[in-house]
Amino acid sequence: MFPSCKVRYEVYPFYGSVSSAPPPTSSAPPLPANSPGGPPSSSTKGKGRSLLRAAFRIAVPLIIVAVMLFVMSFVFLKRRLRKRYLTLNRVYLLITGVDGVADILTAESLQYSLTEIQIVTNNFSVDNKIGEGGFGRVYKGVLGNGQEVAVKRLSRSSGQGAEEFKNEIVVVAKLQHRNLVRLLGFCLEGEEKILIYEFVPNKSLDYFLFDSENKRSLNWARRYNIIGGIARGLLYLHEDSRLRIVHRDLKAGNILLDGNMSPKIADFGMARICGVDQSEGNTNRIAGTFGYMAPEYTRRGQFSVKSDVFSFGVVILEIITGKKNSTFSQSEDSEDLVSYVWEHWRRGEALALLDASIGDSYAQNEVIQCVQVGLLCVEEDVSRRPIMASVVYMLNSNSVILPTPHRPAFFRSNRSESRVEELGVNQSNIERILTQSSVNEASITELYPR
Repeated sequence: MFPSCKVRYEVYPFYGSVSSAPPPTSSAPPLPANSPGGPPSSSTKGKGRSLLRAAFRIAVPLIIVAVMLFVMSFVFLKRRLRKRYLTLNRVYLLITGVDGVADILTAESLQYSLTEIQIVTNNFSVDNKIGEGGFGRVYKGVLGNGQEVAVKRLSRSSGQGAEEFKNEIVVVAKLQHRNLVRLLGFCLEGEEKILIYEFVPNKSLDYFLFDSENKRSLNWARRYNIIGGIARGLLYLHEDSRLRIVHRDLKAGNILLDGNMSPKIADFGMARICGVDQSEGNTNRIAGTFGYMAPEYTRRGQFSVKSDVFSFGVVILEIITGKKNSTFSQSEDSEDLVSYVWEHWRRGEALALLDASIGDSYAQNEVIQCVQVGLLCVEEDVSRRPIMASVVYMLNSNSVILPTPHRPAFFRSNRSESRVEELGVNQSNIERILTQSSVNEASITELYPR
């Protein structure tokens, strides 16, 4: 199983030597005992036997120790290989519906031990903690080669832990794109489920976008670049990767910014893998964040690449206005961000939507173009929403004539961002969701303003 080598040494020439002729016979009388060349005496024979016994006493314990070390090494290797096999087998059992052999090989190459992770994070020191989410805490660490990493330690109490762990390994390990956060490794040992990502220094988009001071560092050029980067990342997920991925939880909080303020889509715990020729699916369990989920997903549990497009449209409008959709409060006539943008667009006041912190340094045609693309993405009719290939083309072309947006889907805000984790899709749940923010406590069955 392992490479080895053998070394032979002797005190006489044993390779390539030429044998000499036999010594001539002599009729000389025998030499006396103990004389040079004579037969050994009885005392000499006794010394030889004592030396032999001494060598035997030394050699036997050494042989026993060598055998014991060999047995212990064999048992250790066997246990280690078995442990690794069981770990990879657990990963294999988690990863279902995808090519098993390829996944195991990929997983093995990314596997870290818990001891290594503890060294990297200084035993999960509080000083190394850089964030905390619904599925656990995130720590900053440094690998042996000096590379900075973000270590995501999934909470043991989270019911979503195993599902998230499976999705993050299967999805992210197979994806390579500059606008997607890169998975560097994982650890599955005992009850621990740990993911290791590249470290992205500038936190998430919402940290800048919705803070009155931090948003000043996001001028229009940077915002426009962020919109384009997110679009390219989604295009890769939907069409250009070896798998077709529906993210299902795209929002500003899941967009990380690197040192150049370029976006990287993160958090694939809710992602779903579709077949190469499949672009949609159904589930009786919905998961995501209110205000970003497409209406067909919240109503019928139907997710598709177009539901990601809807979420992207909401993110575009947040980037332009600097306002958070889930906590939006502007006037009685506009109870959510999408409706607020639609009313301004309908009146021909698209530029009035721009975040005041940007100032006067912006390109008017780019702002209007992005508002229009955002409204096209949040169309209630799924068939009217563009695919991401069209979105990227519209954002990169100044000569293309964009379609006219229609009235978008309407959501009543509950004034707080609420993440839905595997909520069953049924009529009672839908009515409960809609009545949470109803002013008169009545059920709303149509998602249009009255």
